[in-house]
Amino acid sequence: MAETICVRCRGTVAPDGHCWDCGASQPSFRSHVELAAGAAAGVSDRGHRRAVNADAMALAVSGPWTIGVVCDGVSMSPRAERAAQVAADTALAVLTGRLAAGVLPETALDKAAVRAGAAVAALAASVHAAPACTYVAGITGPDGVWTSWVGDSRAYWLPDEGTAMALTEDDTGAHEALAAWLGADAGEPEPRGRSYRPSVPGRLLLCTDGLWRYLPGAASLRESLAGRAGEDPLDGARRLVRHALDAGGHDNVTAMLLAVR
Repeated sequence: MAETICVRCRGTVAPDGHCWDCGASQPSFRSHVELAAGAAAGVSDRGHRRAVNADAMALAVSGPWTIGVVCDGVSMSPRAERAAQVAADTALAVLTGRLAAGVLPETALDKAAVRAGAAVAALAASVHAAPACTYVAGITGPDGVWTSWVGDSRAYWLPDEGTAMALTEDDTGAHEALAAWLGADAGEPEPRGRSYRPSVPGRLLLCTDGLWRYLPGAASLRESLAGRAGEDPLDGARRLVRHALDAGGHDNVTAMLLAVR
């Protein structure tokens, strides 16, 4: 594999997108990422204003389960992009293993959030220099959909017909300030969860605030996918991300769609 050269010092870039020599984040690292597995797909883009994409996602199919995780690095924390990717990868590994072992989705989601939080906390040099991220995970299976979250990354149920709805509630306080996240300065995570049994086909959307701030309600998100029942999830995720970019793209933006038929 060819070496990637640092844009600042011409040193060698490590696998996490930082220079081995000067530590600089590389603007092109994870600038646009697309994932697909089974009837699910995700798209993440750096946007027009951010130097680094601090969003991350992970996706897998395991037996009857489709599992997705989306995380958003907290912009004021160091190496936020690393926190997000570690959280997403850790949670996916836990969820895949637990579900394969026959653990209930609700239990698996609780364990995954706690393990993801511990993995992010382990990145910190101290509580005063702690990488951090928000977190949302979703599972679709034969009996419904399940979600778990910490922070303001969101999950929505977007039916092909009928009323769309949010499945998460932001962990925010006054002036929409973030009140919960994963990181050494946040303590052990206390994830919240919700399950839902759809009566019609549709899509479970996992996304960061880089998307929902441009499409703030479930109805507007569903409307953006209207008339495209059965569409390839990757095309749908691309279209949602493109909407955010065309509307300004001030933040990193990530959209993941898990189809339910």
